[in-house]
Amino acid sequence: MRNNIMEFRHVSQQFGDNVVLRDIDFEVEAGKFYTLLGPSGSGKTTILRLIAGFDQPTGGEIYFDGQRINDVPANRRQVNTVFQDYALFPHMNVAENVAFGLQIKGVKKSEIDQRVKEALHLVQLDGYGQREITAMSGGQRQRVAIARAIVNRPKLLLLDEALSALDHKLRVEMQTELRQLQRRLGITFIFVTHDQEEALAMSDQIMIINDGTIQQSGTPVDIYDEPLNHFVADFIGESNIVPGVMKADYLVTIDGQDFECVDAGIRPNERVEVVIRPEDLDITTVDQGKLTVTVDTQLFRGVDYQITAHDQRNHEWRINSIHKTTVGAQVGLAFDPEDIHVMRYNESEEDFDARLDSYEEDD
Repeated sequence: MRNNIMEFRHVSQQFGDNVVLRDIDFEVEAGKFYTLLGPSGSGKTTILRLIAGFDQPTGGEIYFDGQRINDVPANRRQVNTVFQDYALFPHMNVAENVAFGLQIKGVKKSEIDQRVKEALHLVQLDGYGQREITAMSGGQRQRVAIARAIVNRPKLLLLDEALSALDHKLRVEMQTELRQLQRRLGITFIFVTHDQEEALAMSDQIMIINDGTIQQSGTPVDIYDEPLNHFVADFIGESNIVPGVMKADYLVTIDGQDFECVDAGIRPNERVEVVIRPEDLDITTVDQGKLTVTVDTQLFRGVDYQITAHDQRNHEWRINSIHKTTVGAQVGLAFDPEDIHVMRYNESEEDFDARLDSYEEDD
């Protein structure tokens, strides 16, 4: 049985004539790492603000631990937020920053000292209590901000673009540290980012947000391997998305040729979009390939070659290969049925689930 800590039920948010969220439904299971992923302006930070209590929804209901919290003020929610700029007090040292929230609540000094020490230990900042904030690195400041949040012992920790201010190397290191910290604490994390690689690397569950709606939710593997629509396929990683026709269950037509696939439940002869990831394409000879393409560009990236090519209908293909080819050459592309993913045009998550359920019942 799932232990849900948070639920959104048909939540909408509107500022004047600007509709920011449209009928949002989701559940958050306790103890997991969730990521809200989407482009700027998609509505993901608005969801975070609604959870924190900084804003109230204009429609729908929000539940925390089974209790409706639409009207519960932010200071009475068991939720803490780590902001993009960390919002640390530069005139206070590390310990004073971490202790600030407990002091406001009137916690006894002896308990404050103990909880601050525990929080700094959890974020691997033992002995840094008297260090000035201005003397801390970017990664250390991020840890102080997290310590200040977890010292309040929240059930839910919200992180709004919390790694975006770091340089690339430190950002990658902090992704690992943040994931390990979440596992040690057992606290539910909801992380907001627009970085696809970051979301895939850190999350138990990802919710793809665009234009105020949840386009798809699932594990990183589900999201990457089984995108529901064009936006998700294009937004997550690199994709070849070409038009096709679903001839029958497990058979799709691309460029006038029929290929076996693993998709079913779509109407015969329905127009669809076909997704094949660049890393799933193998370059071979023309006679051994399933498709023939002409190589347009080739860039060496250290671990592989990034190749672009076009087929007889002028569809562009991107290929990531460890094998070098020649610009202008005709080559074959080989792939397996499992590498083909078929999408219906503009199919929602609810439509996809209903199609699968109906197909399984007929089976």
